[in-house]
Amino acid sequence: MSHINFEVKAKTEKTAKIKTWLLENGANPIGVDHQIDTYFCIPAHRGRLKLRTGNIENSLIQYNRSNEADARISDVAYSPVANPQAILETLSRALGVHVVVDKTREIFFIDNVKFHLDYVDGLGHFVEIEAIAKQYSTPAAELEQQCRFYMQVFEIDPTDIQSESYSDMILRTTP
Repeated sequence: MSHINFEVKAKTEKTAKIKTWLLENGANPIGVDHQIDTYFCIPAHRGRLKLRTGNIENSLIQYNRSNEADARISDVAYSPVANPQAILETLSRALGVHVVVDKTREIFFIDNVKFHLDYVDGLGHFVEIEAIAKQYSTPAAELEQQCRFYMQVFEIDPTDIQSESYSDMILRTTP
């Protein structure tokens, strides 16, 4: 299953405030997921490939996204997996592991917009907003507008927006 989304990731100390707003404004709480994202070694021009294992989401995800400190578009291929341990063993053996990200993620939805309130070991608290197009016919400008609306609602300061993925941040901070 492929889709595009417009997304932003920001460092935050407003997790409780954001969660309250989401719940007061009709967000569907999916739950809290302890996720381990294992990134595999692939050529940079192929984007990123990760296996996500959690108590809610288990999926193989390949994506291409620029590293901009702003809301940005991502092209995502997403495949749910029934046996993540077997996939982990096979891909680790075939490709090698680049980095592992351990996080606790609280997940919410409002229509096609997915919200993550994340705590990443070694990095801290973040909010992610993903305006998701299930079909490529949805204009990117519409997704960007949705994303920017929630950035404003959550009072995300431009200096808190992260250009890097969690994997890059961990690699940068690991000696």
